[in-house]
Amino acid sequence: MKIAILTSSRADFGIYIPLVNAFLQYKNIDLEIIAFGTHLSEKHGNTIDEIKKYTSKIISIKTPLENNNAKDISYNIGKTISLFSDFWSKYSYDYIIALGDRYEMFAAVTAASPFNFNIAHIHAGETTLGAIDNMYRHSISLMSKVLFVSTNEYKVVAKKINSEAKIYNVGALSIDNLKSQKLLSKKEFLEKFNINLNKPTILSTFHPETVDLEKNIEYANQFLKAILQLNIKYQVIITLPNADTMGDYIRKEIVEFAKHTKNTIIVESFGMIGYLTCMKYCKFMIGNTSSGFVEAAFFPKWVINLGNRQKGRLLTENIISVPFSSKKIIDAVKKIELNDNILSNQNIYGKGNSAQLIIEKITQLHGI
Repeated sequence: MKIAILTSSRADFGIYIPLVNAFLQYKNIDLEIIAFGTHLSEKHGNTIDEIKKYTSKIISIKTPLENNNAKDISYNIGKTISLFSDFWSKYSYDYIIALGDRYEMFAAVTAASPFNFNIAHIHAGETTLGAIDNMYRHSISLMSKVLFVSTNEYKVVAKKINSEAKIYNVGALSIDNLKSQKLLSKKEFLEKFNINLNKPTILSTFHPETVDLEKNIEYANQFLKAILQLNIKYQVIITLPNADTMGDYIRKEIVEFAKHTKNTIIVESFGMIGYLTCMKYCKFMIGNTSSGFVEAAFFPKWVINLGNRQKGRLLTENIISVPFSSKKIIDAVKKIELNDNILSNQNIYGKGNSAQLIIEKITQLHGI
């Protein structure tokens, strides 16, 4: 059986890792990684190098990444579809695996849909009302023949999106990572990244909201206003945003802020192990990334979830949702400080065997 895994960013490949490792154990499965998007961007850390640590069977497709406005994103989608239409006409797979909701992923799958390939969509059924990615995720599901969901609640949603698909609750691959990967010690982390996690640390990722674009300027202002206050007490580590509309604007604001602020550290990409290690040892998280929902529930970690980007996801008790208001953010921090030691396990995303369940379902469907 020949399988392709589509990966467009550091974020999705980090999630894929246990699945990649599991596939590589099967002699009768020929696995190829198709890397595009920010993986091939120097500005975003050349994260294709991370993929090379796991396999040499990589096909690279250089796709456009300008993201200053809606026209740029629209162009990127069209150009990515065009590039992949040529690719799919030359390469054939028994199954193509796509994860998540990025517009680049939507474009790659859209180009594959006329070829009638078997597409399997991981993390189907989830909802993020504050991001245009929501429509991309559901569109990918509509073009897929197999949907893998992380909870039974998302299975119900996925069924409404595509009742013709085969749908399986396999949990979240991120839990496989957390249970199987050996994370770094604080000393190892210091040696690798020159960041001391013995200091009280906040881990933050702030992506633009892609529904109300014009509001991102004020959101960035309120976010950084809160960070300025928190810097007095905390070391704040900010990982930079993906290539969304206005992502470059937010990136520029954060980088400029950090130049003039003590205790703010900017990181392009930790890699999966580095990021999870930082999450393990941080005091809490602030931002609007999906890792604040899945991975943070495992440790568990308090999360201050900002704005509407992740609105619609399942909320566990460790998540405090607030608007982009510096005052509301500081109030949430005070609440966390009062309740720091009373957080119980929040994991609702499976037992850490998602990779094996996915492979079992695909091999059964393929008859091997």
